[in-house]
Amino acid sequence: MDEILKQEMQKELTTRILPYWMERMVDQENGGFYGRITGQEELMPRADKGAILNARILWTYSAAYRLLGREEYKEMANRAKRYLIDHFYDSEFGGVYWSLNYRGEPLDTKKQIYAIGFAIYGLSEFHRATGDPEALMYAVRLFNDIESHSFDGLKNGYCEALTREWNEIADMRLSEKDANERKTMNTHLHILEPYTNLYRVWKDARLERQLYNLIGLFTEKILDKDTSHLQLFFDNDWQSKYPVVSYGHDIEASWLLHEAARVLGDAGLIAEIEPVVKKIAAAASEGLTSDGGMIYEKNLTTGHIDGDYHWWVQAETVVGYYNLFRYSGDRGALQHSIDCWEFIKRHLTDDVHGEWFWSLRADGSLNRDDDKAGFWKCPYHNGRMCIELLGE
Repeated sequence: MDEILKQEMQKELTTRILPYWMERMVDQENGGFYGRITGQEELMPRADKGAILNARILWTYSAAYRLLGREEYKEMANRAKRYLIDHFYDSEFGGVYWSLNYRGEPLDTKKQIYAIGFAIYGLSEFHRATGDPEALMYAVRLFNDIESHSFDGLKNGYCEALTREWNEIADMRLSEKDANERKTMNTHLHILEPYTNLYRVWKDARLERQLYNLIGLFTEKILDKDTSHLQLFFDNDWQSKYPVVSYGHDIEASWLLHEAARVLGDAGLIAEIEPVVKKIAAAASEGLTSDGGMIYEKNLTTGHIDGDYHWWVQAETVVGYYNLFRYSGDRGALQHSIDCWEFIKRHLTDDVHGEWFWSLRADGSLNRDDDKAGFWKCPYHNGRMCIELLGE
């Protein structure tokens, strides 16, 4: 079954996910990529262009090229790299802009650390895949920007956002549904992720130290030791008052923490983190349903459940439980991974147009209201699912 799963992952990646973005999202008129395709498959050529979408396209096609060696993937990755450096990178103050207008001109110039993290992730992967020195140079610049402006040397951790000039900003939220807190699990997770990838290609002592520190922040500050779920929002003193569990982030963090420890190559750290990884994955399994899917989140105080099945949560569920199987031989975890993949095939893949739909609603109806491509709907979660199961 393991080999069948890998064969299906390669087919999914090369016939449904990657072609969609190459055929539908390349902006030949204004450069880079279009900003949005609706859930009804309507291209919005004048939609704003987001840094996260561009950086995630860069990572996905760089990784696909590294894995499969196809020149068309390298061309897509190079297009994303060029557009990121030439348009999103702030040559005056450093960092990347949050968004551009459809013509590629700066629109929202705030420095959202989450977005800068993804720029590092994409650029480091492009360097990993091609050896390109420019990509590594910009990745290192952005790492230095985060460390210089976002890292809290007194109370530890990273702040959410700053102005273009790296000053304090009133609204630090990543999205409208987030709490306006200074430190969040989500941003720390997506600093851990690019720092791990950057360390693969740049063995810098400060980067190594901060990667160790990030793992420690997860185990000591972010992880709720009573429940093994991740806490989501914190004030500057690491106090959390937000009682919501995000099952997708739990399972995603389980394998990203494990990956970080393995890339550091510290046998003692790996031995220390693996039991934590298993606990987080076990806690995440509370969100699994009998048909194999993973629901979105739960409020622990009110008991309210958001039972929608988001595309990215399903993709991370497949990867997270497969990671447990790969490194511990846990056949039950493998079954969770397979069951969720079968759920995805039944409910989320678009056999007509390609790519995946945003979500299956809790009532069983398909969500065609949210985007097929946009600020948040990118080829990264589902593309990475395929790449992770094919790799190593």
